[in-house]
Amino acid sequence: MARIMVTKTMAKRGVVAAGTVLALLAVPGLADVKAGVDAWSAGDFTRAVVEWQGPAAAGDPDALFNLAQAYRLGRGVEVDNARARKLYEEAVRLGHVKAADNYGLMLFQEGEQEKAMPLIKAAADRGDPRAQYVLGLSHFNADYAPCDWVRAYALMTLANGSGLPQARDALAQMDKYVPQAQRAQAQSLARELEAGAKAQRSAELAAVELGTRPAAAPVPAAAGAAAKRPAVAAVTQPAPKAAGLPPAPRTVTPVPVAAAAAAAAPKPATATPVPAPAAAPRRQGNWRVQLGAFGVAANADRLWGQLSGHAALAGTRKTLVPSGSLTRLLATGFASESEASRACASLKREGKACVVAGQG
Repeated sequence: MARIMVTKTMAKRGVVAAGTVLALLAVPGLADVKAGVDAWSAGDFTRAVVEWQGPAAAGDPDALFNLAQAYRLGRGVEVDNARARKLYEEAVRLGHVKAADNYGLMLFQEGEQEKAMPLIKAAADRGDPRAQYVLGLSHFNADYAPCDWVRAYALMTLANGSGLPQARDALAQMDKYVPQAQRAQAQSLARELEAGAKAQRSAELAAVELGTRPAAAPVPAAAGAAAKRPAVAAVTQPAPKAAGLPPAPRTVTPVPVAAAAAAAAPKPATATPVPAPAAAPRRQGNWRVQLGAFGVAANADRLWGQLSGHAALAGTRKTLVPSGSLTRLLATGFASESEASRACASLKREGKACVVAGQG
């Protein structure tokens, strides 16, 4: 079974610029932000850090973000991920969008995927290729996001179009499993997502020109409300480069048995299925229908809870089969291949993925 390995080497190759910092020069004291950017651009990282420390202590979100970048990259200071994380979080609370993008990726790398996903989703909506890559794999594997191969392929196409090396490799693997019809849907969706990202960036730029800062995605478990910053004129300045895509904490493995939703947008949560009649006899056959394969075993249990009451699976029993790093979910009990095929066809008519898996 093909696997996409997200390694540290691949991650280092995927360094992508995080965009521009909007340095807000409200008073002379905050001019140190620009002085720090100028020093950074000239390669004097130590001086840049010194220039940003004062404004950061005063709560300037651009200085906080730039200082976080320095600690994350180890330029002008020793690498200190804990310090970088704290600075990113402070900047996010003050509405710094690029800080939110980097903070979400950092949380994902450090194993806090559930907390990271809202931030990664927001970053992907704004067109960040690193976030598009992570979210695309999550949709493809049904890990931390609903299974949606159309959206996964669209997001990976956009990340690949931005030049992210990992996305090119992942897209090549997806090509082996995603049907041509779904790939065509994904191309249309990719254009919609790209247009939406451009519109959002235009809105953010307009907000800056009006002297307001667009709100970043909320930080989970916020420790109090952030103080509002006075509306000021904004000056766009070059920014330090962002850290590359953080490596995922485990191997992310695409699975060819879980079909994408037919619609381009994610479907709402599946409604509770009508339970099979209590009198349905238990099937005694050995033929099986595979319903999915998951990197997280709990997702297999969750899917069985959604599908076990379906009439096509009445009388079958749940079978979980370890397969490397995956857990395969099968419904066992069909008397023949034709009976298993009819059950699978019934599921597919309702948009549910399955494949006849032979005898157990």
